[in-house]
Amino acid sequence: MIENGFYRQSLKLIVLSVLMSVFGKTYSQKVDLTYTISSKRWVKAKKFLQKDNVATPDITIYTDSLLQKVDGVGGAFNELGWDALSALSKEESKQVFKDLFSKEGANFSMCRIPLGASDYALSYYSSNDVPEDFEMRDFNIDRDKYILIPYLKEALKVNPDLQIWASPWSPPAWMKVNEHYAMRSGNFENAKEGNKMNSGAEINNNATAFKMQERYLKAYALYFSKFVKSYEEAGVPLFAIMPQNEVAYQPNWPSCTWRPEDMAYFINDFLGPQFKSDQLNTEIWLGTVNSSDPNYVKTILEYKSTASYISGAGFQWGGAKAIPNVHQNFPDLKLMQTENKCGEHENDWTSVERSWKDIVHYFSNGSGSYMYWNMVLDETGKSAWGWPQNSMVIVDKASKKVTYTDEFYLFKHLSHFVQPGDHFLKSSKGKNHIAFQLKDGRVVVLVYNSKEAKDTLNLKIGSKSVSVSVEAKSINTIVFTE
Repeated sequence: MIENGFYRQSLKLIVLSVLMSVFGKTYSQKVDLTYTISSKRWVKAKKFLQKDNVATPDITIYTDSLLQKVDGVGGAFNELGWDALSALSKEESKQVFKDLFSKEGANFSMCRIPLGASDYALSYYSSNDVPEDFEMRDFNIDRDKYILIPYLKEALKVNPDLQIWASPWSPPAWMKVNEHYAMRSGNFENAKEGNKMNSGAEINNNATAFKMQERYLKAYALYFSKFVKSYEEAGVPLFAIMPQNEVAYQPNWPSCTWRPEDMAYFINDFLGPQFKSDQLNTEIWLGTVNSSDPNYVKTILEYKSTASYISGAGFQWGGAKAIPNVHQNFPDLKLMQTENKCGEHENDWTSVERSWKDIVHYFSNGSGSYMYWNMVLDETGKSAWGWPQNSMVIVDKASKKVTYTDEFYLFKHLSHFVQPGDHFLKSSKGKNHIAFQLKDGRVVVLVYNSKEAKDTLNLKIGSKSVSVSVEAKSINTIVFTE
């Protein structure tokens, strides 16, 4: 009996050995798949590996070709987001922060804040609204201490390593040519009230709206420095600032256009030297660039020694057209996508498809980080100027119901796995996949199945290959572990 048992066990081992030799190339590594469809979110698939021989690969991942390093993924903190969260109980609010920032949740690693009022502030404001206070005697962040900073600190409790950067939508109004926070009068479509600007104060072209006198430029550089120092003292260090949100846009909310020559002059002769003199470790990034013309960035980087002060460049909206050229001509420059397209409060699968397209575009053209716009808004999604936009989390302030949108899960499919220090990987051409090499050696492939039916994908990962089944209209994260 012992001999028969030994014989059977030996036979099992032989059979297993043969199977491993046949299928080992495909299945010697562990493969996990998590998917999201509009009716089911964040599902860990159990049966998705196909046992057929892998044919010609649909997607090839070149594990020996590491591209840009990942710097972070996240979204934006704004006053109206904190206002929405304040309608919840402490426990309900804490859960939202866990879902956004914990390792078990979306695991966001980088976020942005406005320096002063954005279109999602409760009202116009800056950190110094005292006209001609060139010495910044009355500079303060008192308002932020009651709104933005508590918002940030709740996130930092969950992820103390969260990287935060800031940009102004507008300088203090007294520093602008038209002495108004906005660039044009009126309102957004059917909003009941506009910004009360006199139409004669409008600036409807890309002329620099900042007062380019030296005393204003010096004061503005000091303004940035004091903001960085004040946030540090408040317990919220900033890893970077960008001098202006959307340098080439004239909306009816806080904004300020800059010609590239003037922006270069400001950075090279005022902002950079101020940061250097004050020994600030906070980086200066060029942005946020919404111009489709790559010469905007080229002009600034090639002006005198401006490039020596700039650590990277951030792009959004129209800047998507410029980033391929900038990446090609300045291959060592760090790049960032600074604001995901905001939508029209539809918060549905069409938003996922639009955002997915941009995620692929930006990472494929050198971006190391990607920012969503408002992470949290109330049920209206409206800005203070009346534009209803998308968010990852919707808080119904009356019912206290919290809803996570499809875009939240799209971003979780990326940021839950991919963190700072990981690398983007070269892969075969295609608009529906991207791949990353994690620091621990795992390979993560994000795949969007845009088809209306289930599909089987053949993937080649380095020297190994695997065939997986994906759901119709699904976002998929496939993790390969040796």
